[in-house]
Amino acid sequence: MTVSAEVLSKLAKYDTPTICNVIELFDVRPRNQGYMGAAIRCNFPEFPPMVGFAATAAFRSDAPPAGGDAYGSIQTQLEQFAELPGPAVVVFQDQDDPAVAATFGEVMCTTYKAFGAAGLITSGGGRDLEQVRAINFPVFTGGTICAHAYCHMLHIGLPVRVGGLTVSQGELLHGDANGVTQLPLDIAAEVADISEEFLAAEQIMLDYVNAPGEKTVQEFHARRVEFQNVAAQLKERVSRACS
Repeated sequence: MTVSAEVLSKLAKYDTPTICNVIELFDVRPRNQGYMGAAIRCNFPEFPPMVGFAATAAFRSDAPPAGGDAYGSIQTQLEQFAELPGPAVVVFQDQDDPAVAATFGEVMCTTYKAFGAAGLITSGGGRDLEQVRAINFPVFTGGTICAHAYCHMLHIGLPVRVGGLTVSQGELLHGDANGVTQLPLDIAAEVADISEEFLAAEQIMLDYVNAPGEKTVQEFHARRVEFQNVAAQLKERVSRACS
């Protein structure tokens, strides 16, 4: 399914928790699924949301590759970017446990960005973080490691598991300071369209608690009920049967 550049741009206006909240309205998956856990941290929380399509790969660094250049698979990886329906988000599963070395550094991230990637996620470590910040390239990691050891890719384009989430090639991902979620392609446009309405509904409660003056539990409850009614109307418009 195609997701237009306009939809991707609209999705990038909203933080990842809002996207998660709106996805819940559709009832397309259980609420405890579809996002990465606390092991995956945003390295640059000041950056705006990252939105793009997964370009998956498996990685190791604890022993030399069986043959060839440690960076030899990057060419194939970059060629696959062109097959995605939009900007790539590179997703690495580090198969060393614990991670032995950095999955990426300045050269890799600069290369990925030059070929249109929107960001990178790894279950392992990263390095050259100040240089990567300077090129405004979002990265999400399981930690920071100063060396690259025997880094090499084991496979490209197959499903990987990162932060407790299985990610397949081409899936739509949304990430920011709060974490990373997978966004089902068939609801992406609708999520983009109603996120502003959902935020407006939340504002009903926020306006009350942020206003000067004494607060009452009864009045707060009334605002909360008003929010819930609006959210229920949104849910009625878009909900699907949860599989």
